Amino acid sequence: MPDLIERLATLTRDLVALDSRSFVSNVPIATRIESELLGFEVERLDYLDAHGVAKRVLVAHRGGPGGIAFSGHMDTVPDTGWRDDAWSGRIDADGLLHGLGSTDMKGPVAAAIVAAQDLPTAVPVSLLLTTDEESTKQGARIIARQSALVRLAAPWGIVVVEPTSLRPVRGHRASIAFTCVATGVQAHSASGEGRNANWNLIPFLAEMKTVFERLRTDTALQDADYVPPFSDFNVIIDNHGAAFNVTVPIATARIKFRYSAKIDPALVRDAVRVAAARCDITVTEAEEGRPPELPPDHPLVCLCVDVTGQSATTVPFGTDASELQVIASCVVLGPSDIAVAHKPGEAVRLSHLAAAVPVFQALAMRAAPHNPKGDVT
Repeated sequence: MPDLIERLATLTRDLVALDSRSFVSNVPIATRIESELLGFEVERLDYLDAHGVAKRVLVAHRGGPGGIAFSGHMDTVPDTGWRDDAWSGRIDADGLLHGLGSTDMKGPVAAAIVAAQDLPTAVPVSLLLTTDEESTKQGARIIARQSALVRLAAPWGIVVVEPTSLRPVRGHRASIAFTCVATGVQAHSASGEGRNANWNLIPFLAEMKTVFERLRTDTALQDADYVPPFSDFNVIIDNHGAAFNVTVPIATARIKFRYSAKIDPALVRDAVRVAAARCDITVTEAEEGRPPELPPDHPLVCLCVDVTGQSATTVPFGTDASELQVIASCVVLGPSDIAVAHKPGEAVRLSHLAAAVPVFQALAMRAAPHNPKGDVT
């Protein structure tokens, strides 16, 4: 165990020390991870994100086809609110490793890599290592659409190692991001010559509040299998730095709508589009894959329940499973607690990472007899 803790500490600390916020290049962290993948066939998939930033995702495989693929993302949220060094990787005397992304999800990624390294070489195992999960999920889409190695590996199931306190998550919500833009004419507000874009945006947002309230109150639009049962419909507003004595030339509302598999998003999508047309608002939409959700008796869910001894659940947040589910069935299961993610002072307990390693290995060993069609051989 001390050797395992030390390996996990070294790798997690190295990953945390590399700044991989979604708006910067993740190539350095991908290079560090690839150095751990000796003995694996490795496929690099490089791309430029929408802002022209170089990104890289990795697919690694060892053994024959089938088995389990472990998936995690390399990027992090911004370091908003941090007062100390967000990339220190500092380890307390009690084994708590501090740093941005330590829980979500560089520590769990390190645990998956170490678990895969120590498996017998004949056991089929894959690693699907993405980026841009915290923003667009483009990395997962690149793997799903372009990876030749993942098609050859043909995993029977995918375990997304997001922090769940090692409780299997059989389903989660997915999202549609609406970017709603009103345009005006910029001028000194006292001149009477300008047109403030907010006067178009405000009535649109009033209609969106009605949608928000209906999602909270109409049980026909809710899913009792989730906590909370209602879909998220969250708005942020941006006047792009306009001063208060200027008629606003551009006003943007960004709305994130999260929904589960039982909810038809058409009602919300149509409500946004109709209100936008009425208020002269331009709307663009960025939609993830359908919400991934497996039944409680699915073989992958049952395997994860059996190995962990914990019942399966659902969660309101999203993961790369919304994009990776086209490759194979997905369960979300990883060490640490999502409640500490996306916060200043994020940290992960090394003993929790160490506890995940035998769990991941047991999943891979138990899934090994499954061929690419999912039959037991």
